[in-house]
Amino acid sequence: MSGSMFIFVNGVASPTSAPPVSKLLESHPGAYTTFRTHNDGLEFLFWERHLRRLANSARILFYSCPKLLFQSGINSNSVALHQMKPLEWDSFIQSSVNDSMKKAIPCALKERRNETELAFTALVSGNLKKLIQNEKTANAKYSNWVRMRKPLEKLRPPSATELLLSNDGDRILEGCLTNFFVLCHKDSLEEDNGCTEKKLVKSKYDHSIELQTAPISDGVLPGVIREVVIEVCLRIGIPIREVAPSWSKRHLWEEAFITNSLRVLQHVETIRVPSSWNSLGSKTWKDVMWEEKRFEEGPGSITVLIQEEVMRRANLEGHPVASFLM
Repeated sequence: MSGSMFIFVNGVASPTSAPPVSKLLESHPGAYTTFRTHNDGLEFLFWERHLRRLANSARILFYSCPKLLFQSGINSNSVALHQMKPLEWDSFIQSSVNDSMKKAIPCALKERRNETELAFTALVSGNLKKLIQNEKTANAKYSNWVRMRKPLEKLRPPSATELLLSNDGDRILEGCLTNFFVLCHKDSLEEDNGCTEKKLVKSKYDHSIELQTAPISDGVLPGVIREVVIEVCLRIGIPIREVAPSWSKRHLWEEAFITNSLRVLQHVETIRVPSSWNSLGSKTWKDVMWEEKRFEEGPGSITVLIQEEVMRRANLEGHPVASFLM
């Protein structure tokens, strides 16, 4: 999904070559979302959801921390910003992105060569004119996170696909770029609080299980695919509980996967945690003692079922790329 990169600002192509996405986000404040095509590049994956996510992030930043949204020198206290209705905000974001896409898509398709799928990042920054309600920035996807993530990425071992985050060394919240899910046997000592469905799904060991993922209240990002996974589980009867999976209860884990808009849903084979967190500052990666949780080499049956349902939903919610060529 790599290839030629373009940058369009307010629908106008930049005369200079586009930097890598990480560099772009590091140097520009704002709310952003990253999305991709599927079906051999014919449709955008969950396009409407991404637009809503982008608008919501921009609204949160506007009220909670305007400096994360506006470039220096732009007055975020303009009267016009406080007079727009919520629906006008969503309409403005959609109209702005659509205008840029109509200019960007022909260029992207022309330079695509043999690639069948494309990835895009939309950044909302600068002189915005809308608003909604006051919310915490934790629910907003904004470019400053790229700068915050750089020191964390340096901690990732070369062989690791993703770096999982925890605030206490036990509860796993999310990845640097992904949301994290675990299929877990229900602990008989715990109450069933927070389980959104009472239907039971049996594992091959004939025990009741539930899907676990950290709640938004823990500060994790409300990812688009995360949202779809939860909806899918509710529809087909897989119990799901929004609680951070506990490393100390990994003996109850059956399957695990990560999600984001580019990978969609990816099976986890191995999770490694240092035996002593104090050792990280004084040793190289190869000298650190690790604790491991290994899963089957391929995705488990419940992961496969969820993946199939997510892609079925994607086909229902696909947005044609050709609509931007008219």
